[in-house]
Amino acid sequence: MKRVAVTGLGVVSCIGNDVKTFWDNLKNGVCGIDYINEFPTDGLPVKIAGKVRNFNPEDYGMDKPFIRKQDPFTIFAMAAAYQAMNDSGLVAGKNIDNDRLSTYVSSGIGGFVTIQREIEKMVEDPSGQWISPLFVPTMISDMAGGQIAIKYGAQGSCIDIVTACATATHSLGEAFRAIVHGYADAIIAGGTDHCAIPIGAAAFGNARALTRAEDPQHASLPFNADRGGFVMADGAGVLILEEWEHAVARGARIYAEMVGYGTTCDAYHATAPRPDGSTQARCIRQALDQAGFVPGKDVVYVNAHGTGTQLNDVAETTACKLAFGDEAYKVHISSTKSMHGHMFGATGAAEAIATVLALQDGIVPPTINLDNPDPECDLDYTPNVAVKAPLSLGISNSFGFGGHNACIAFRKR
Repeated sequence: MKRVAVTGLGVVSCIGNDVKTFWDNLKNGVCGIDYINEFPTDGLPVKIAGKVRNFNPEDYGMDKPFIRKQDPFTIFAMAAAYQAMNDSGLVAGKNIDNDRLSTYVSSGIGGFVTIQREIEKMVEDPSGQWISPLFVPTMISDMAGGQIAIKYGAQGSCIDIVTACATATHSLGEAFRAIVHGYADAIIAGGTDHCAIPIGAAAFGNARALTRAEDPQHASLPFNADRGGFVMADGAGVLILEEWEHAVARGARIYAEMVGYGTTCDAYHATAPRPDGSTQARCIRQALDQAGFVPGKDVVYVNAHGTGTQLNDVAETTACKLAFGDEAYKVHISSTKSMHGHMFGATGAAEAIATVLALQDGIVPPTINLDNPDPECDLDYTPNVAVKAPLSLGISNSFGFGGHNACIAFRKR
């Protein structure tokens, strides 16, 4: 079995379009959720989101002709991959063979902007004559990974995993497995989505998944008794996972070691989590067991799925108690979604980055807005202010629509 190092990080989000800004804002409890001003919200059920702002794709190695042809979800992914690959120092054909570099960058929805735009054309003119010939290769969800592979000459596997909110975490977990079993020397892995558009606001809002809070700075409320749903957000996160000896041999900086991956299915409901937490707990336990978790010795950080929905937060609390047993009340937990919102298919990668950096710096980012804790959510959720801790093990949970559960584990370098 091979070991897996994390050698590169990249992120695009409402709290930062580079890793340093993202992490600084998480540590300082900065909320990136704001009013939507990119499109009219009159009549829409929600008017707030975690929008990516002050973002110029040309700063991330993309030219104008490429940008014009791509959906935002692909552009975000390309920007995150650009950061991560530069950070890692990997160059296909030089310090890694092209066919040993793979791409597992996925999207929960794909080209939402392109889908909405082209369907609007079809409604106006049912002949379809104005539908773009690039419609399919622009909107299909595997295109972010495909474009990344093209740019970086990654000729190994290129896989797009779609599991809603768990998309990026499953992509990282399956990339981990591929390296452990020798199928790749390095994998560009993560997720991307751009959902905060009119059809997204209407769809998620009418499904009663989104909060109707009017104050954007006090809207994403994980584990708070006043929570009323999640806040949709846009962005991308990419990590470079690399076989340990390969990374050491080329003198790469190693942020952390990826040491575990769990995956289960609730097999219960299309959108609601299994309320007894049993399948989620088994997913967490799989990752902990692979990581060699030692109760009483390991100091653990859990980046919770923590969406701020009534059902999810209670079920996740129950799952943590089942998975950790008596240790549950000693574990450091937080939901960074309180600051960056729910980035859907990208959120697991952004949260994995937060988990890796928490281990590296020994800092637990807070769950902001936790001013009225739910009595049913009675673990240590790091309310409002970051804390220092000698962390040794970090896990990140993602529980998606359809009952898709994923958990990944990292050890401090």
